[in-house]
Amino acid sequence: MAAELNYVTSGAQDAPVVVFTGSLGTDLAMWQTQSHRLAERFRTVRYDIRGHGGSEVPPGPYTIDELGSDLLALLDRLGIERAFLCGLSIGGMISMWAAVHAPERVERLVLCCTSALLGPPEGWHERAAVVRERGVEAIADAVLERWFTPGFAGDHPEVIERMRAQLIATPAEGYAGCCEAIAAMDLTGDLPRISAPTLVLAGAEDPATPPEHGRRIAELIGGARMEVVSPAAHLATVERPDLTTAMILRFLCDE
Repeated sequence: MAAELNYVTSGAQDAPVVVFTGSLGTDLAMWQTQSHRLAERFRTVRYDIRGHGGSEVPPGPYTIDELGSDLLALLDRLGIERAFLCGLSIGGMISMWAAVHAPERVERLVLCCTSALLGPPEGWHERAAVVRERGVEAIADAVLERWFTPGFAGDHPEVIERMRAQLIATPAEGYAGCCEAIAAMDLTGDLPRISAPTLVLAGAEDPATPPEHGRRIAELIGGARMEVVSPAAHLATVERPDLTTAMILRFLCDE
């Protein structure tokens, strides 16, 4: 059964739709810059994945199938037949799943700092166990180190604090359930089935999903484009908002 998702829409009701799906441990606010810029030409939908932000927190473990089905159910709820999908990290995984299983719903695909296979599963199960026992705050410092380059973190403490607040506000069960979804996920065999035009963005200094993960995705999706953002770590769209938004907008508007 699909989870009840929290969402925000912007832009004209009759404009083409862009749906933003975020990273593990974030809420829909992470896409604020992109949504503001794109809402001039598109109807944007930002939402919290299950177990995050204001969305429902079912007991885990979750699966990528469930998270992808949540996205399709949200499109149905909003009366959206077809959309551009933009996802980062687990949001990219969810977007890939949707493009595989409901290709008629996907106009174009933007995959940011993500992976089709992100093992080893033992590490994700260990992280889920720690979070269930001690809360998300127990892993917050380690996660933030992967999210941003040291130079950016030093120069922008206000951004680090804002993103830390999003992270530690994530319900422990929601975070753990999504860790278990990533542990069980392998989309590599499905990627050649994706027919939507695809842009893959990778952070040059991303330790969580290094650029080779993006290159592998681009190799397996026919005609996909690959761009590396530097300097940038895992949350490249937050660290380099102007550059990544321009890249996304150019790709979505490319005739």
